[in-house]
Amino acid sequence: MNHYLRKLRTILQFKYLYYIILIISLIISFFRVNNRFPKEKPQNDYIGTVTHIYYSNNKYKIKIKNIDTIIGYYDGTLNINLGDKVIIKGSFYKPKNNSIPNTFNYKKYLNKNSIFYLAKIKSINVISKNTNIIFKIKDALFKRTDKLRNSGYIKAFILGDKNELDMYDSYQVNGVSHLFALSGMHISLLSSILYFFFKKFRQKDIMVIVFLILYILITNYSASLTRSLVFFILFKINSRYELNIDIKYILLITISLMLLFNPFFLFDYGFLYSIVVTYGLIICRKYFKKNYFYNLLLISLIAFLFSLPITLSLNYEINLLSVINNLILVPLISLIIYPLSLLTFVLPFIEPVFSLMIFILENINNFLNILAINVVIPKVNIIYFIFYYVLLLLFIQSNNIKYLIINFLLILSLKLLIFYNKGVYFLDVGQGDSILYVIPNKTTLIDTGGLRDNDISQNTVKFIKSLGYTKLNYLILTHGDYDHIGEAINLVQNFKVEKVIFNCGEFNDLEKDLIKVLDKKKIKYYSCIKELNIDKNKLYFLQTKEYDNENDNSNVIYTELDGYRFMFMGDASTTTEKEILSKYNLPDVDVLKVGHHGSRTSSGKDFINEINPKYSIISVGKNNRYGHPNKEVFNYLETKYIERIKMKVLCLKI
Repeated sequence: MNHYLRKLRTILQFKYLYYIILIISLIISFFRVNNRFPKEKPQNDYIGTVTHIYYSNNKYKIKIKNIDTIIGYYDGTLNINLGDKVIIKGSFYKPKNNSIPNTFNYKKYLNKNSIFYLAKIKSINVISKNTNIIFKIKDALFKRTDKLRNSGYIKAFILGDKNELDMYDSYQVNGVSHLFALSGMHISLLSSILYFFFKKFRQKDIMVIVFLILYILITNYSASLTRSLVFFILFKINSRYELNIDIKYILLITISLMLLFNPFFLFDYGFLYSIVVTYGLIICRKYFKKNYFYNLLLISLIAFLFSLPITLSLNYEINLLSVINNLILVPLISLIIYPLSLLTFVLPFIEPVFSLMIFILENINNFLNILAINVVIPKVNIIYFIFYYVLLLLFIQSNNIKYLIINFLLILSLKLLIFYNKGVYFLDVGQGDSILYVIPNKTTLIDTGGLRDNDISQNTVKFIKSLGYTKLNYLILTHGDYDHIGEAINLVQNFKVEKVIFNCGEFNDLEKDLIKVLDKKKIKYYSCIKELNIDKNKLYFLQTKEYDNENDNSNVIYTELDGYRFMFMGDASTTTEKEILSKYNLPDVDVLKVGHHGSRTSSGKDFINEINPKYSIISVGKNNRYGHPNKEVFNYLETKYIERIKMKVLCLKI
């Protein structure tokens, strides 16, 4: 045995072995990912095991696993438990790709988790009750946490479920959201607690590992937590048998094993964050000292530098104070709140103490949110980030600060792109309008769209940030209907807006509610203007007459950009069109945003013949209840189309 062990040690000292294994695992993973196809679409029913139940917005979201997994939505009375085998009946459909570039792609996210179909469930019936002990434990844990105050935090810290963490976006802004993802910190703290209880047992290592494996199964083996556990086990094996494998190679083996187990981990942001930050900490371990606060600062700085490209590719912005934020919140969460969450779960009578600490945490986080120094960086090619990592590794290897300076100068140089951007983007907001008008260093949004019970302004903001912009210089609202103004309050409350332009006529209730927010935030607003100068570009407002309805009062805007003529009609009807024809000698336009979503009350033949558009854009929702666009409108629009839209309009750039 010792002979074979010595041979194994000799082989394991060959450092290139680990890179070869990693490359092979990557090749296999890419092959498996690209050759992963779903089963045929279910016709009327689907049989599987319930693995997740979540209630939100008056409906249940249920994950049901067979060979693949299906997510179903159900708004009836539910009497099932985790682990039950069920049959669901309903309509099945594929998830949609993101129709606004640079925003979250729900379809890709689901596909990478082997979810290819969604279901609108009409009925759900139990075939057999759960007999799986893991599901029984998990179901009991969820039911127990539901009885506690601040259950969202306890579920996040113990079960890895962040669905009920209302302030999660705020923690993301401060760069500390990783503290709520089950990862190495939790494995380290949990294993320390377990070792304390098992210290008198000879096989304590095995007992701790078995307990941690059980914990992984209960939490659905999240990528970051699984990475931590596999690394922990390999580290223990390396120590016990004195294999003398360098710790960074243990990480490479961990990555290889995980990819062979599940190649889709390649696309899991939690996994990517976990491995790059861990790798950074390993190669920088020579800089650590026997000083807790010094090491905490160093860990925070290393984590910031190594995770920067991933954060930018995900959010297009960074908080420069996140290093300081981690100094404050890491000790609070890791030393106080996380242990308290475990104690509160076991001993509910100490819940008031836990609630007090959560209150303190949220107030500190809100204060840090006010101080945030956010830098928005536009979307760039992945090659740019590879170059970033090369420079970062050169800095660590050589201790030459010039590599770090070059890196940050290159990152900040991307801000210059906003001085070269030009374009008009028609954004998918479902049944509504939203148009982003961009010239160098200036952004104008014409309408916001608005869908009931659906915050679509997040995608608009994310898209604007992906272009490198931190604010809207102007928000122009063509009129006060919900499908044009519905997201305006969300937008101005969560994104910097300098000025707002209303149409002519009296303010309706929606506009009055918005004005209250504008007054509170001291945002200037105007109404019934005739033209708007944005640097050297002019927007002409052709409709200044007051009518007795919102649609006819719509702002109608004419502008030119790089020699192209644009006309944005809002919801103006043929009445407004006739008035405009009588007042102006209109030129031919290149791009017409068709009035009122292609309704039969707009786009009169005389008006279309006068402006003779080359391209016509109609913004409608798929299968909308209004029957937009009207077939007769197409007879008037005898021009070529970018797209005859019978579904949601895509984000189009002119």
